[in-house]
Amino acid sequence: MSDVELGDAAPAGTEAPGNETAKDHGRYAAIVVALTVTDWFTKALVERLMDPYQQVALIGDYIRLTYIFNPGAAFGIHLGDASRVVFLVLSVVALAALAAMYRLTSADNRSRLTAIALIVGGALGNLIDRVRHEHGVVDFMDIGVGTVRWPVFNIADIAVTVGAIVLALSLWREEPPGAAPR
Repeated sequence: MSDVELGDAAPAGTEAPGNETAKDHGRYAAIVVALTVTDWFTKALVERLMDPYQQVALIGDYIRLTYIFNPGAAFGIHLGDASRVVFLVLSVVALAALAAMYRLTSADNRSRLTAIALIVGGALGNLIDRVRHEHGVVDFMDIGVGTVRWPVFNIADIAVTVGAIVLALSLWREEPPGAAPR
């Protein structure tokens, strides 16, 4: 009998049952931690060095720092006084769904696992802000020309956006169950 038949798990990094390599949890945890810490650190710098609503030009009017609190979600979505609680709950639900998706994703689907880690890191960064600030999430990156500007954002927002795009592409490319390979 082989080790697998005896119920022993394959050593990390070796072939597991189903011809799938084991997930490198450390790699994805490192992405989550690095993003969460970077997001927190950049927000702490902005809070320490700037006054709320202060603007600092970095590259003319095109790129500037603008310290604001966003009580809502992306693109200024706001639900009034309930925004903080609703978005706190939605963040926790999203993190639970992403954890389940991570568990169900095979180890060889590195792009999907990386996308999930990016989204989780960003979601945690903004969740921490929602917990520690009653005014909302700290945003500070301001890009545009004159009055034509993208909504002010932060590192966590970049991670969530990039992760969501990569995840969507990964899901779009996936073969439906029972479909013949392309």
